[in-house]
Amino acid sequence: MEYQDIAIGLDVGTTKIVAMVGKKNEYNKIEILGIGRSKSIGVHRGVVNNITQTIESIREAVDEAEHTSGLKIKEVIVGIAGQHIRSLQHSDYITRLDFENVINTKDIQQLIDQVHKLVMLPGEEIIHVLPQEYKVDSQAEIGEPIGMYGNRLEANFHVVVGQISSIRNIGICVKAAGLNLAGMTLEPIASAEAVLNTEEREAGVALVDIGGGTTDLAIFKDNIIRHTAVIPFGGNMITENIKTDCFIIERQAELLKVKFGSAWPGENKETEIVCIPGLRGRDPKEISLKRLSRIIHSRVSEILEQVNIELKNYGNEEHKKRLIAGIVMTGGGSQLKHLRPLTEYITGMDVRIGYANEHIYGLGNGMISNPEYATSIGLVIRGLKNKNIFKYYTTDTEREKTHQVLKKNKHTKLSSYKWNFNNKNSQNQNKSKSFFEIWADKFRQILNDTE
Repeated sequence: MEYQDIAIGLDVGTTKIVAMVGKKNEYNKIEILGIGRSKSIGVHRGVVNNITQTIESIREAVDEAEHTSGLKIKEVIVGIAGQHIRSLQHSDYITRLDFENVINTKDIQQLIDQVHKLVMLPGEEIIHVLPQEYKVDSQAEIGEPIGMYGNRLEANFHVVVGQISSIRNIGICVKAAGLNLAGMTLEPIASAEAVLNTEEREAGVALVDIGGGTTDLAIFKDNIIRHTAVIPFGGNMITENIKTDCFIIERQAELLKVKFGSAWPGENKETEIVCIPGLRGRDPKEISLKRLSRIIHSRVSEILEQVNIELKNYGNEEHKKRLIAGIVMTGGGSQLKHLRPLTEYITGMDVRIGYANEHIYGLGNGMISNPEYATSIGLVIRGLKNKNIFKYYTTDTEREKTHQVLKKNKHTKLSSYKWNFNNKNSQNQNKSKSFFEIWADKFRQILNDTE
């Protein structure tokens, strides 16, 4: 049997749902063990609007990830985004009674827990409490207060807030798909883990993740997260505009955008034409690439103008100039032709496209390093960093049996069986058996029940 410390990221996006299984190898790189992808048909702009369809899409992605990795997935760390997300700055402090002892992790956690008790607007709850600078007594601008003496411990926090209903709906879908929810992470924070390095975070950088339904922004300076925002527009808005203006179906519009689309219409000529097959024997449509680029340019410019507004909301024009590393763009929408020069033109900042090459070991055909998988990879990294590490084991025989069961009964939930190994009666009955022998007995029970 093979033992592995691994983490599973589940990216529940507007256009796709990705389940990614990864582990950290001896070179401190992330090795991707398996990946599953399905079309997301129950999510709109990052928010679940059809529970049943989302559950089915999650199951499909997880089943594929299990097949490619040969592991049974039971716990995941999930990415969250959507137009309901907002952020705020907050300062708080605690007074330490045992000030004769040095500050430790318990003091930090007490301060964070205190911020979690803040009263939000009706229907909202806190997703993240991210410490920025600390202050101990009269000494300010402390990056790490652990090990210092002090009576009053104070800190500035970046607090990420979301709608309770939207957060709960994602949790319901994950659990209904037979999975345990190990944690939630704001998607731009996860993407930043995958495509940014320490130097960029230190110098000052804005991460722009263009997804299908939303465009996520995270700003870092001095290795501290300074600002986050979710803009409720993404690649799907561009596709929808192409569909409407060119009188074609969505699938054709998406293919046009991907194959021939450009964010800069100046390079195309009016004589460059793409012929689209007509529906059910109807005459084909001829679409000018110049016209197509103008449609795309208009919608992309709107998204980038919103990004520019958020960059200014971070502070002022002077703060914006201090982001020495400029902008790093990632996500599926970042692959649009000529997006980089258009972004530089609108924002006045240097731009690069973010790939996860730096963190991934053994890229294979390069598909995994594609910017559209940045969030999924980041979730795996976050899972490993946060110690959301789960023990798995498998053999070829057990793997094959598992897939036969899943294929025979797609909706069988292994989590519905009771795995009460800590139960006293169970311990007495199985005293002479190891944990894995008990697991094997339970697995045989599942096989018998599903036959």
